[in-house]
Amino acid sequence: MGIPLKPKKGGFLRPFGCGWFIREYLAGRAPYGSPAIDPDVGAPQSELFQEYKLALISEIAMDRATRQAEKIARKEGKPISPDKIEALFEEYYLHLPYKTIACRYHSFVDIPCLLISRD
Repeated sequence: MGIPLKPKKGGFLRPFGCGWFIREYLAGRAPYGSPAIDPDVGAPQSELFQEYKLALISEIAMDRATRQAEKIARKEGKPISPDKIEALFEEYYLHLPYKTIACRYHSFVDIPCLLISRD
């Protein structure tokens, strides 16, 4: 008898990876609505961390709004309304706490011992 390998509903799925976001952000490509930066100058780590969390919150709010609008449309037997999705997105985005999205800050911080030259 085999064990099913599908994930449980509501797991820790992310719409995009941390490493990918950092690479795109520092390359100046402004992923997921984050501000574009100059790749030659870079950005402070705290700013990078904040933009990553805000992008995650935005994508999670849009996903929740879309799912809720689909559920409402299915229940009412009407087509999905983009206006309803936008209204739900605004509601979810404003009410989703910043601390809800768990993220480890040490992923964004350089390890000091690696920055010191050992001559």
